[in-house]
Amino acid sequence: MSKFDEKVTEMLGVMKEKNIACNQALFTKVVKGLGPSIYNADSAFVSTSDKSEVERVKQNFLIKKLGLSEADDLDGAIKEVAEKMGKSNPRKYRAIFYYLLAEHFGKLSVYE
Repeated sequence: MSKFDEKVTEMLGVMKEKNIACNQALFTKVVKGLGPSIYNADSAFVSTSDKSEVERVKQNFLIKKLGLSEADDLDGAIKEVAEKMGKSNPRKYRAIFYYLLAEHFGKLSVYE
């Protein structure tokens, strides 16, 4: 099994533990879209307590990648996804976080 496949399997296990259903093929594309950042301990996770990190998620993923605008209640969606993943959980995988945000806004088609 490749390192990539190991990471995907690890994250799918986390999703299963948290009872988060997903389309595995689309989730794998989300992971692939993150490139080598999935192997870096710092960039593999989202810190929702860090305001600059949340701002980067909004600007680089929600606005640039998904084509959303501030009018789409981006902060509300980030808060909802953070709660779904466990608000006090410091290890929120970026790939899962992005998948859930894309799903929330009906934008998984970006990865098809």
